[in-house]
Amino acid sequence: MQGNAIFRHSNASLLSVTEVLAPVTVTSEQIDEELAPVLRRLRLPRGLLQRVAGVNERRNWLQPGHFQDGAAQAGRLALEQAGVRPGQVGLMVNTSVTRETLEPSVAVRIHHELGLPTSATNFDITNACLGFVNGLSLAASLIDAGQVDYAVVVAGEDSGKVQQATLQNLKDEAVDRSSFMEQFASLTLGSGAAAAVVGRTDLHPEGHRIVRGITRAGTDHHDLCVGDHKGMFTDSTALLKDGLELVMDAWNEVPADWGWASMDRYVTHQVSRLHTDSMTEAAGLDPERFPVTFPALGNVGPASLPITLAREAASLAAGDRVLCMGVGSGLNTAMLEIAW
Repeated sequence: MQGNAIFRHSNASLLSVTEVLAPVTVTSEQIDEELAPVLRRLRLPRGLLQRVAGVNERRNWLQPGHFQDGAAQAGRLALEQAGVRPGQVGLMVNTSVTRETLEPSVAVRIHHELGLPTSATNFDITNACLGFVNGLSLAASLIDAGQVDYAVVVAGEDSGKVQQATLQNLKDEAVDRSSFMEQFASLTLGSGAAAAVVGRTDLHPEGHRIVRGITRAGTDHHDLCVGDHKGMFTDSTALLKDGLELVMDAWNEVPADWGWASMDRYVTHQVSRLHTDSMTEAAGLDPERFPVTFPALGNVGPASLPITLAREAASLAAGDRVLCMGVGSGLNTAMLEIAW
């Protein structure tokens, strides 16, 4: 292996994965209507979000800060689904990009809301849209090491502030076509929450074993997508090209005997139709095995992948093989195999 970091897990299983839907629907038609004067001035057509990105609508929370309530609710649902008591949890990791304050961590409030014991370590992991996959890998590693029996991984995202800031930015008379497209990707963002419980395989033979995975870094591209609450600025063309190249560099070095070309599902971070189609075409994979949620939810950051997995779980059967895969701004890629 020239560029990949490979890891294997021996005694960790996914016991549950859940989502919490943000309640407010914002359609792409609504965004077009608000930006109508800008689109006319720049001579841009309506419907770009639907035609280019495939995003018809996205969700928002009722109020800022509700993403934490959503993450806590998803965590409670995941613990209930897994049949694990809060007192049994040894680790709680929040993987959200969204945060209201620099201190304290988002994790501390969710730890409190879940009623976890004082012995449960808690902290944030942030790695753009890859955070949840990184959180699952870390949880599996600590379980393999015998440090904890159960871990909860959560993500709650709120795109409302970025969405509103972007709409205001685009109404500035100084905005031209180039600067409009630089911020276009921000309008695909959505809000939502997800959680998963990971536990010991030897205690839960009914669980879904976390098998192995790879990571690969392409941090020379760290300036292609930069954002905060005031807006997100993206070189979409370069991000797609370099992100796909990073994924394929990793993919092409995966040992053939892993059999990743014949997985039953490929659950990816949900960016857009263009990104999904480009990945399936480059890897020569069946697009029918790539479930999508971006048309109705947009890009929910690190919560996108577990939300998609939660929605797909009922259609998976024992023995199915699932590959979780994605790219995060920076750039980084990670892939994680789960045996259902």
